Amino acid sequence: PSVLDSFALLSGQLNTLNKVLKHEKTPLLRNQVIIPLVLSPDRDEEIMRQTEGRVPVFSHEVVPDHLRTKPDPEVEEQEKQLITDAARISPDAAQKQIQSLNKMCSNLLEKISKEERESESGGLRQNKQTFNPADTNALVAAVAFGKGLSNRRPPGSGASVQSGQPGAGAIIAGASGMQQVPMTGAPAQQQPMLAGVQMAPAGQPGKK
Repeated sequence: PSVLDSFALLSGQLNTLNKVLKHEKTPLLRNQVIIPLVLSPDRDEEIMRQTEGRVPVFSHEVVPDHLRTKPDPEVEEQEKQLITDAARISPDAAQKQIQSLNKMCSNLLEKISKEERESESGGLRQNKQTFNPADTNALVAAVAFGKGLSNRRPPGSGASVQSGQPGAGAIIAGASGMQQVPMTGAPAQQQPMLAGVQMAPAGQPGKK
C-alpha cells in the first residue's frame, strides 16, 4: 500500500507539471536563460551527485564551458571558413565531388569486406581437418603389425612351383620382410622362387 500511495502521489504531481508546461501562458523553456547565482571553488557534493561525478565544483572556470550556447571562437571561425568555401563551389562540381567520395567509400568498404571474408575463409581452412584419424590408425596398424591383412595366397601363386620335384620347400607369401625359404633336395640348376616369381640365381647376370 505504501508503494501504491507513493506511485499515486508521483503520478499526480507529473500530471500537474505537464498541465502547467502545456498551458498557453507558460513560456517555452528553450527561451529561458540560465544564470548562475552562486559560484564557489569548494567541492559541492550535491552537484557531484546530480552530474554523476563529472562536475565536482561549480566555479568561474567551469561555468563558461557548461553554460555555453555557442562554440569556441576558433571553431566558429573554422565553420565560417568552411561555409564560405562551400558557397564558392558550383552545384555540378559539388555533385561530382560527392559521387567521387561515395565511390571511394564504396571501394574501401568492399576491400575491407573482402579482407574479412578471406581472413574468415583462411581461418576455416586452417581449422579444417584434412585427414581421417581412423583411416590413419588402420593404415599404421596394417603396416606395422599386419592387422587386417588376408593370409590367403593369390590364385596361381602355387602353380609356378614344380610339383614333380620331391622335397620342394614351401614359399611363405605375404610374411613380413618377404622371407624366402630355401628349397631342399632341389637340383642346383633350379632357380629360387619368391611368391611365384622366378628370381635370377646369384652371380648370374640378368638377361636383357
